[in-house]
Amino acid sequence: MSAPVTLANSAPTVVDAPAARPPKTVEAAAQQFEALMIAQLLKESHGDEGGWLGSGEDAGSATAAGLAEEQFAQSLAQSGGLGLSKQIVSSLSARVP
Repeated sequence: MSAPVTLANSAPTVVDAPAARPPKTVEAAAQQFEALMIAQLLKESHGDEGGWLGSGEDAGSATAAGLAEEQFAQSLAQSGGLGLSKQIVSSLSARVP
């Protein structure tokens, strides 16, 4: 007989990602925030139907879709995204004398 395999830690979520790598600049923090916002928008865009376009999905495809959304959101934020990070940086910079 073989012993069952268990996982000690679950995979990190989008929310856990910034804590793993604290930003070194205001720009980096703003970019991480924008990536989180984009990822949340992507997640909410397919709602509770159980997958894109209402198709059912299993745990594996849900994990893959979540990782893809996170990577897409990070890439989009790094290339300018929605412009939110620029607005945050300019707003914070205006307050510094």
